[in-house]
Amino acid sequence: MLELGIKITVAYALGAVMGGLVVGYLRGGVDIRKVGSGNVGGTNALRTQGKAFAFWVMLIDVGKGVAAVALIPPWAIPGVGIDSEIDRELLIYAAAYAVIVGHVFPIWFGFRGGKGGATAAGLLCYLAAPVAVPVLATWLVVVFFTGYVGIATVSSAALAAVYVGVTELPESHGLFTFAVLVALLIAYTHRSNLRRMLDGTESRFGRFFGLK
Repeated sequence: MLELGIKITVAYALGAVMGGLVVGYLRGGVDIRKVGSGNVGGTNALRTQGKAFAFWVMLIDVGKGVAAVALIPPWAIPGVGIDSEIDRELLIYAAAYAVIVGHVFPIWFGFRGGKGGATAAGLLCYLAAPVAVPVLATWLVVVFFTGYVGIATVSSAALAAVYVGVTELPESHGLFTFAVLVALLIAYTHRSNLRRMLDGTESRFGRFFGLK
């Protein structure tokens, strides 16, 4: 169990490396937590800093998730090695979820991080490539017709869980459980967006689609 605990901790720590803050630091000390919505994710980065800034933020946030599941599970930790009693599939999904939790609740920044959409999407597409097309299509359609990024992200995460359940069960219980937990976490992190949308006060991401 020592291997599992260490690798989950490392995945969480990697997740807590916030793309928005890294890019802001490299861009002369820009702190996107102090502008716009105050969120460190890609949407606020795009709204307040532009496309190039947001691109690098998204690349880091997606990349750290993929790196966590590609590099951490097979890592032979010096002095610990590989525990044959640990289910490798369990380890992959545990590391994947830990990196998202690290992004949402980063210990280095008072547990106030991003909403996990980009990191979760990257991981789901990496772990279950066929889910990429319906998830991306759903996100684009919902944003196009509503202008609300929050509801688009929540809808895409929910669809991913349903898609995995329909196409992967009963063989891949681990992947399905991971997808469901991700959908629940994404819904939780976007709860304020959903509340503002119901109240009619949520900002619409419409200038790229001609929405008012």
